[in-house]
Amino acid sequence: MVAGNYLGHRIAMAGIALCLALAGCDRLGIGVTPIGDITKDPAAFEGKEVTLRGEIAESNKIPLLNVTVYAIKDATGQIWVTTTLDRPAVGETVTVRGKIENAAILGGRGFGVTVAERERR
Repeated sequence: MVAGNYLGHRIAMAGIALCLALAGCDRLGIGVTPIGDITKDPAAFEGKEVTLRGEIAESNKIPLLNVTVYAIKDATGQIWVTTTLDRPAVGETVTVRGKIENAAILGGRGFGVTVAERERR
């Protein structure tokens, strides 16, 4: 009986460790899409949800539309993000989850590629 409880505790602890590890994966770059991959072939990412991690390069609020647009950059490139959430500070490092949107796709090429933010950490 004691051996069974010990095994149960070990399994529970392993499960907790796995959950904690997965929660920090974006900080380690696991599951993060390089911005350069998106900007090289934006049509391939159209409508897909991605996770990005980088530094805020520029941040602007458009009060009449209640929208914020900001540029996030990593070592591979820069992309614009639209959001209704709070305006991030320039220089801040963030992880963003959102949907890729193109203003137009002509001849298989995307134009006006942005990320519609769903979540930011």
